[in-house]
This record gives sequence, C-alpha cells and structure tokens, in this order.
Amino acid sequence: MYRGFNPFDADDPAAMSYMARSGMRSGATRRFDEYFRCYPIIMAPGTERPELNFGSKIFLPPSALQKISQLHVQWPLMMEMVNGEKDRQTHAGVLEFVAEEGRAYIPQWMMQTLQLDVGDMIQIKSTSLELAKMVKLQPQSTKFLDISDPKAVLEKVFRNFATLTKGDVFNFEYNDEYYDVAVLEVKPETEKMGVCMIETDVSVEFAPPVGYVEPQKGSGTSTPRSTKGGLPVGGLVHPTGTMAQSINYDAIAPNSTTAATGARAISSHFMSEGHKLNAKKGAKAPTPKPTTPVAGTSTNAPPVQRRRTNGPMPLRLPPNKLFFGYEIKPVKTDADKEAEKENANKPHFAGQGQTLRGAVKRKGEGEDKGKAPEKKPAEGRRLDGRKA
Repeated sequence: MYRGFNPFDADDPAAMSYMARSGMRSGATRRFDEYFRCYPIIMAPGTERPELNFGSKIFLPPSALQKISQLHVQWPLMMEMVNGEKDRQTHAGVLEFVAEEGRAYIPQWMMQTLQLDVGDMIQIKSTSLELAKMVKLQPQSTKFLDISDPKAVLEKVFRNFATLTKGDVFNFEYNDEYYDVAVLEVKPETEKMGVCMIETDVSVEFAPPVGYVEPQKGSGTSTPRSTKGGLPVGGLVHPTGTMAQSINYDAIAPNSTTAATGARAISSHFMSEGHKLNAKKGAKAPTPKPTTPVAGTSTNAPPVQRRRTNGPMPLRLPPNKLFFGYEIKPVKTDADKEAEKENANKPHFAGQGQTLRGAVKRKGEGEDKGKAPEKKPAEGRRLDGRKA
C-alpha cells in the first residue's frame, strides 16, 4: 500500500536523499521528546548512591535508550527538562538507563528548581548545548566563606555535573555541611540559557553571598563609633607636630639618659628588706610564718608589684600609620671587626707611675723610714755625783 511521500521519514531512502539534496539533517527535525513521572534519584533501584544527588545527571528507562539510538542526536547526550505547568526549565545529562518504564529519577535540587513534587509529569527532550566558558555563582549563605579553598572544592563538585542553566540553585556537600549555590550567569549566552560542563575549561566568578555585609574600612581620625572611654581605639592620636615629638622620642630613645636611668631602676634585684645572720641581742627578729595553713586565710602570697620607672613607652599611633624614627645601627663590616680586634690587643696601661709630690722615689728610702729608732738603756746617777 502506498503511503505517499514523506520528506521527514528517516526509514524512507527517498526521503533521506531529498534531505541530503536540500541540505537538511534528519537530526534537526527529529528529536527525543517524551513525558515521564519524576522521582528523587535516591529512590532509584540498585545500590544507594547519595553522591548522585549532588549533580545534574538523571536516570531514564531502557526504552528511552532504544528510541534515542534510532535518532540522530548529538553526543554527549543532553536533555531539556520542562515543567509546562509552572513554566520552568533546566538541563541535565543522562547517567544510566536503568529506571522503570515511565519513570525518570532526577536530583532533589532539580525537582525544587522545576517546582515538581514526587510523581509529577515532566517533559524530557533531547537538545544540544555549547561548551561553558564562564559561570557566575552566588552562594546562598555566608557559611560558604568558611571554605578555605573553594576552587578545589568546586572542581570536585563539577565532576558530577553535565550541564548548568541560568536560574539553577544546586547544592553540594563538604565536611558534613550542605551549601546551596545559585547560577546567576552563563557564557556563551544562548536562548536555552544552558551550557555543557563536560571536558571544558570554565572560568568561575562569585557574587557576594546572600546576607553578606561588606566590612567598613576604618579611618585615621577618631569617630564616636570607634571610641571607648573617651579615647580612640589604639590610644591617643596626636594630630599636630612631628611623629618623634608626639611620642617624646628623645626621652625613650635607647641612648637617652632618662631611659637608661629607668632601665637601671627596673633591673634592680634588691628591692626587699635585708636580714642579718648574726643579729645582735635585743634586736627584734622577724616573726616566723606558720607552716600550717590557718583557717580563713589564703596560702597564696599576693603578687609583688614590679616597679617601672621611665621605661620605654608604647607607641600610640593612629591606624594605618608606621613610625620609622629609631636610630639606624649599621651592620659591622669585616674592616670594623678587624679594627676592634686590634684595639682590644693593644696594652692600655703601659705608662710610668708618678707620685703626687713629683719626686722620684729612691730605692731603700722607704725601708729606712719604716724602721723605728732603737732606744738606748738609760744610765743611773748617784746622789753623791759619782758614776754608777
């Protein structure tokens, strides 16, 4: 029976020859277009694979593969997901053809994007998408900022994605946390508003997360918001004069006499009262402290307050300002080190001694003066004038 000539019949050789002569392709006019009832991918038959819920690949029945094999479609296989009732659409890839007849298993985030409930009808059509060049993403929570290396994390996440469509809000799991991310923009831009993520180099841009507040930059002047107790944060700011005058650098410099005096006072180790070992009789000896703790008293001695006098004072500078006024000590060269060694080896006490009187001390003079004159025994006298 003659059915008539159909130029779009792929089984008719005459129709194929007509399309070839006219420059038409059979795949351009015939595409996969079926309706299925959608279910979450976690309900798919077989071993449970929760990681498939964080991607953009779906399960279709084996009959869909048989129909697709008879069509001239572009590989890798891309599908257009349409919810006609809510006028919502997105794109997905096909992972396996193992679903029951009449069913399609899709990720949970895709069902939310398409505003579908379990068991609703969805239209699935084959399509072709351009390779992605750039995608702009917006995290839906500020906790996304806690990820130390988002580039490495997203590279692993996108392994489960075959497509991305403008308006999608996908999610992924990282360190037992779930993150929602919205697709704001894709390039190249087409009427389908979708791109292919398979075997392509993608540039990813980020928009500020939802709820993120830009931190306000602090200024160098004192403001009421940055003050506490009448002083700005960081101490008193000196708006006039040089920096060295503001901090009184002459008094706190390392070579200053005032600073050296204060340093000696700080380094003193004899600030307590002394006790003699051989105490005199009648002197009051210190009362010994009991070794047994007394009830109602603390055995912890109060900390000794360390005295600080004229020590180096901390710098009180306004924010975003540095002070480089300290004296520069140049690095000693080899020539300087050699000169120091020569000075250390020179004798420092090589002159002759001099007395205050200016006279030269004679040899043996000191020995004569040191000896006392010998006393002669006294001679006795008689009353009558004769010698004894």
